[in-house]
Amino acid sequence: MMVDKQSKEVVPYEPSELAIIFRLDPRSGVPTYLQLVHQVEHSVRLGYLVQGDQLPRVKDVVSSLTINPNTVLKAYRCLEQKGLISARPGQGTFVRASVKTIAAEDLNSLRHSLIIGWLQEAAAFELDEEQTVGIFMSAMRDSFEISRNSEEFHSGRAIDSKRNETA
Repeated sequence: MMVDKQSKEVVPYEPSELAIIFRLDPRSGVPTYLQLVHQVEHSVRLGYLVQGDQLPRVKDVVSSLTINPNTVLKAYRCLEQKGLISARPGQGTFVRASVKTIAAEDLNSLRHSLIIGWLQEAAAFELDEEQTVGIFMSAMRDSFEISRNSEEFHSGRAIDSKRNETA
C-alpha cells in the first residue's frame, strides 16, 4: 500500500485542495473499500493527513481508480462512522480528527532503525513478507500487553519474564 501527499504532477485533482492520492493493490486480498479506509487511517496516524484536509471527491476517486462509486461511498461512510472524516454538503469531505504525531525526522529515524536493525536480521533468515509481518505483529501485541504495566515494561522485567515463558 502506498499513500502519497498530493503532488503537482497528478492531473485529476487540484494540488492545493487535496492531501492524499489513493493507491490500490489488487493482489492484497483486502477489499477495495478497506484499502481506502486503511490508507486514510494510516495517513492520519502518520500525520500526512491532519484535521481540515480535504479528501478527493467520490467521482474523482472513481475515475482515477476505475472502481464503483458505491465502493468509495462505503469507505467514506466507514471513516465517517469512526469519526475520522465528515462530509460537508456542497463543499466536500474533510478530515475531522487528527492524532498526536511525532516530528517527521523522528519518524524517519524510527523507521530507519527498524530497517537497518530488525528487518535486516529478518531478511538474513530469508523470511518472506508474510512471516516478517506475522512476527512483527506478534511482537507488537506482546509489547502492548507488557506496556500496560509500565513499571514492568520500563524496568525490562516483563520482557525477561516473557522470554522465560517461551523458553
